Amino acid sequence: MTTPAGSGAGFGSVSWWGLSPALDLQAESPPVDSRGGTEPRTPELDVLLLGSVDGRHLLRTLARAALWPRKRLHFYVLENNLEAVARHMLIFSLALEEPEKMGLQERSETFLEVWGNALLRPQVAAFVRAQANRLAHLVPEPDRLAEQLPWLSLDALKFRERDALEAMFRFWAGGEKGPEAFPMSRLWDSRLRHYLGSRYDARRGVSDWDLHMKLHDRGARVIHTREFRRWRDTGVAFELRDSSAYHVPNRTLASGRLLSHHGERVAARGYWGDIATGPFVAFGIEADDDSLLRTSNGQPVKTAGEITQHNVTELFREVAAWGRPRKTLGNPKEVHQDGDGSPEGKRPSSPAVPALEFFTVHFLPLGSAQTLHHRSCYKERFQLLYVACGMVHLLSPDLGACVVPGGRLVVELARYLVDLRQEQLQGFATRVGELARAAGFTPRPQARPSETFARFYKAPDSACHRPDAAVGSVTPPPEVLVPPLEDQGQPLERRTPPSGLLKQPSESPAPPTENQTPTPESLTTLPDARSPISDL
Repeated sequence: MTTPAGSGAGFGSVSWWGLSPALDLQAESPPVDSRGGTEPRTPELDVLLLGSVDGRHLLRTLARAALWPRKRLHFYVLENNLEAVARHMLIFSLALEEPEKMGLQERSETFLEVWGNALLRPQVAAFVRAQANRLAHLVPEPDRLAEQLPWLSLDALKFRERDALEAMFRFWAGGEKGPEAFPMSRLWDSRLRHYLGSRYDARRGVSDWDLHMKLHDRGARVIHTREFRRWRDTGVAFELRDSSAYHVPNRTLASGRLLSHHGERVAARGYWGDIATGPFVAFGIEADDDSLLRTSNGQPVKTAGEITQHNVTELFREVAAWGRPRKTLGNPKEVHQDGDGSPEGKRPSSPAVPALEFFTVHFLPLGSAQTLHHRSCYKERFQLLYVACGMVHLLSPDLGACVVPGGRLVVELARYLVDLRQEQLQGFATRVGELARAAGFTPRPQARPSETFARFYKAPDSACHRPDAAVGSVTPPPEVLVPPLEDQGQPLERRTPPSGLLKQPSESPAPPTENQTPTPESLTTLPDARSPISDL
């Protein structure tokens, strides 16, 4: 049986990269008041991010920080799986690596491979093993962690979550030897066969259709046919060297899932991520340098891979420059923030202290989105709330209570999910607006129109209502959100992807035949586990 169009199965149940371009979070935030008491103080910006997944918004914000008046940046990151937390830690460790230890080009190429490729070069795999081994020793020792990674805070995580993080890093470091511990090529092909069904033999035609009729039509025209086909076939999005050099499985893309096999519960490790859209959207479809987006005879002159490499290199260059002391060249007051939250004037030339002292990434416990408001330290704390499209079902009045009056909300829309039809995308955007209003937010009147993000603000006199009272009078469209996440005691299967936000046809991929050897893809999902497709 052919997988029905619009099933959303291509996104998988675990998100590894974002489905929207990286944002400068300071540009999305309201002006921050620096007045406190009788003495001036460094203003603080507190941002809560739900499902940011790959740290792209944080890295973009740090890279652009020199354009803004100095602030203390506090990023509170809440994910629905620990693998995303571990990848955050690895990515930031790489981005903040000292230039003397790793050059800029090597760092950016390593980032692209670890972040977006299913297969790695041997030297990149060796780097992952070394960093994972280091992080595995730091996680259980808070004092050493604070000394070596002062930008990181795991204080809010539960002890069992820290133990799981340590075990994850040890697996990345090669705790289980041999390629059979994570046979990425076989797992990728298995996912692809299960997703395409009878269309597998025509997978190149399916790939071209999804690219030209969906991604290109939605604004991602710089993604080239060759690179998209290669990623769909092998999982290698960024081929920076000869193709034969990529053969080591990328263990950072491994995750677990609870399945049922012959009536018994089985924890299967595999690749449960995206095989439909790819990692090209986050850094590869927009650029500050307009020449990268130039076209010739109607065709882009640069591919998404080339644009991604340029953007990531410049991003790391800016992060490194901001993190190193600079000499005083002018008056820091030459740059100020206007009422709309945008920088004015030229780059400030005030003396800068190391960036590590001015930002902290706090990881919050899994499943804590609905309980944050119970803690006084989070009540009306955040000036900005960012919600990824896979976490929209967590947007509620309780979560809105954590945002200060006048604070802002940015919601990622599902524009680049190729499995969703246009009417489903419109229904999703409508539902986002309903949930935002129920949570006490109002659409920003001066926000620029966007099909990628929905922007709201919390009025000073807004009153949040309970979900049943606020949404009860609204008849949900046929394609609505999944219910809130279930008990996080078994979080591996319940990581509902954005595709789970919309109800789909009841068709499903053909089950494996009886003579097939059971594989993670052929196992049956447990009855109590959340299916990627909601049956609301």
